Amino acid sequence: MAGPVGVYISVPFCKAKCTFCNFASGVFGAERMQHYVDRLCGEIRGAHEAAERIDASLPRAVDTIYFGGGTPSLLSAQQFEKIFQHLRGEFDIDTDAEITLECAPGQLADGTLDELLRQGMNRISFGVQSFVDRETAAVGRLHTRQQCDAEIARGRAAAVRDINIDLIAGLPHQTAESWQYSVEQAIASGAPHISVYLLEVDEDSRLGRELLEQGSRYSATAVPDEDQAAEWYQHACDMLRDAGVQQYEISNFARLGHQSRHNLKYWQRRPYIGFGLDAHSMLLAGPDAVRFANTSDLERYLGQGSAANPLRLFESEQDATDGQVDVVGHCEAFEEALFLGLRLNEGVDLGMLRRQFGETLLEETMPALIEVRDAGLLVLDSGRIRLTPRGRLVSNEVFSRLLISTAA
Repeated sequence: MAGPVGVYISVPFCKAKCTFCNFASGVFGAERMQHYVDRLCGEIRGAHEAAERIDASLPRAVDTIYFGGGTPSLLSAQQFEKIFQHLRGEFDIDTDAEITLECAPGQLADGTLDELLRQGMNRISFGVQSFVDRETAAVGRLHTRQQCDAEIARGRAAAVRDINIDLIAGLPHQTAESWQYSVEQAIASGAPHISVYLLEVDEDSRLGRELLEQGSRYSATAVPDEDQAAEWYQHACDMLRDAGVQQYEISNFARLGHQSRHNLKYWQRRPYIGFGLDAHSMLLAGPDAVRFANTSDLERYLGQGSAANPLRLFESEQDATDGQVDVVGHCEAFEEALFLGLRLNEGVDLGMLRRQFGETLLEETMPALIEVRDAGLLVLDSGRIRLTPRGRLVSNEVFSRLLISTAA
């Protein structure tokens, strides 16, 4: 877990909120966005001080930066310039750092793109979701297939090295034929990275509430069932493999040399720090690690500090006992290494687990591993365990079976 840290920056603003989404994001005016950027920069400026107060190690070296949201591309060139100014003041950003921007097609101004390129951005993740206009419109997305094609071409013309396309299986009105079309379009675009997700509808979202009430608004009656979506996901896996876009994680596929370096930090349990609304972090703290997260309440976040008086994380003992800081102990670290590692197609090296955590925890988990293997959800070979294609579809069930408390 040693080495440079990854930085995640949450930008919780959207032009329109998707019907299935209940993330900490929303539609706000320019003044509120500027207030947020000021607050964010104050948080960045106090990062190392805050880490010291909870005895966590925060390296100055940074090799990945990820702007997620929301729709980070809605920020102006001047706002990005200010954020990078504070990042470079607090951290040493590697010259070859991977810098990613999440972007909704049609929502990246020319001036903003120019500024981001000047700052070293070399990866864009486009939230396409579908290349079928009826499907994107049904969930409140504002772009069309034509805009998606134009934006991908624009990114390539700007010499952005890495382009990702997000697709979602299970959108309202989606069919097997329309899903295949979207996957084919993503492959034909030449994007070196493609992410494929199964639709997850938050029960507190507009679409989620409508589904629970068995209503018809937001195209609730046109949502495919889970078995159909699972078939389409597996079909996408096969199509992408045949096209040379290899799966390396449950939802992520890449051509050789184009895996997301930032997201790999999460699955390989390497340190990262998050800034902004609902941003999560994991840092080393002596022999252990600590995880903590910012509030998901925008008003509370904005009220906690300003550029002139930035938030000092965990200023009081009460802050550190409210569940905001969790020490990841030996057993919890073992479980994380197992669950996060199994998300990757390469799986988990049992010898590595044994060397890092000892024999006892692995022995306690082995009966559950064998049970899951016998169910056809896991493969054990050559001292390595990995999920089967069927296991990836029910990964949460697999992980729950492997909990130490359950396996013991």
